[in-house]
Amino acid sequence: AHTHTHLFVLLQYAVRRVRCLCCVQDFEVRRYAASEWITISVENKDFVAANSRLKNAGYEFHSDAWPVLINQTEAENGLHWFLSWFVPPDTTKPESPDPSVTLHTKPEATVYVKVFKGTPSPESGLKNAKLLQNDLEKANKTFDSSTFVGAGYEPYLSWDHHNEIWIYAT
Repeated sequence: AHTHTHLFVLLQYAVRRVRCLCCVQDFEVRRYAASEWITISVENKDFVAANSRLKNAGYEFHSDAWPVLINQTEAENGLHWFLSWFVPPDTTKPESPDPSVTLHTKPEATVYVKVFKGTPSPESGLKNAKLLQNDLEKANKTFDSSTFVGAGYEPYLSWDHHNEIWIYAT
């Protein structure tokens, strides 16, 4: 199955690595620098199990690894979900990593971003992705409609959540 999966990050410790190209009422256009990520496939929307696998994959994070990304990709055989953690440059990588966890570098890209509040969930992500797609269509923007990414910047049980939906420009 052919899929498009691209994930990028606003690096909290290095804001200079992202540029806001355009901010309009309903969305922002950002340019993200290349960055490293660890990613795992999410089976049956069990994000807790996937998160646990990433936590126990042997990576030693010496600085914040936010945001956590949830990627939904449409493929010929249905929807696929992936969970990713940003890998800061000072991270110690394992000698024998978990084979279900992949380490990869994502190239720089331009993304459209919608910010929203509330407890993150696949449902709130999908709702806000559809809103962003509608806003992009109204603005005559071209984008990858087969993938969206939800970015969360706080722990799940936090009182306040800053969430984002990212859709990639084409």
